[in-house]
Amino acid sequence: MGIALGLGDLEAEERALAQAALEVSTHAYAPYSHYAVGAALRTHAGAVHRGCNVENAAYGVVLCAEVGALAAANVAGAGDAVQVIAVTGHLMAAGAAQDGAVVTPCGRCRQLILEAAHRARHDIRVLCCNHDLSRVEVFTIAQLLPHGFGPGNLGLG
Repeated sequence: MGIALGLGDLEAEERALAQAALEVSTHAYAPYSHYAVGAALRTHAGAVHRGCNVENAAYGVVLCAEVGALAAANVAGAGDAVQVIAVTGHLMAAGAAQDGAVVTPCGRCRQLILEAAHRARHDIRVLCCNHDLSRVEVFTIAQLLPHGFGPGNLGLG
């Protein structure tokens, strides 16, 4: 189980990361679900990489926000240095009622974050935030994906 917190309970760097995820969610392309998701991650060196969801009429080729942030870190040469990732989302329709639930990574994104954790050689913190950052649940990727499939399953350390 994760730890339920308010944004003010997080360290300043993690508050800024959650805010970056919320800000980048405004760039989401979500004409089908109308649900904008943003993700921001920080590396050990303090670099922040962002991503937002990009939907497609062929639903199976949607790019999740977490995928974008992880890819941006990898492009910058920091794919093996991810320390923490924040995720948030909200309905895009003006005046749409938000339920207040935190956003957690989908199964595919959990697998990708787990692989980043293997590369970084530590359990990545995942900050799951609601639509206005008033609620945050903190997990490790191992908590979100227990018994995950990784390099060790393939005999690769």
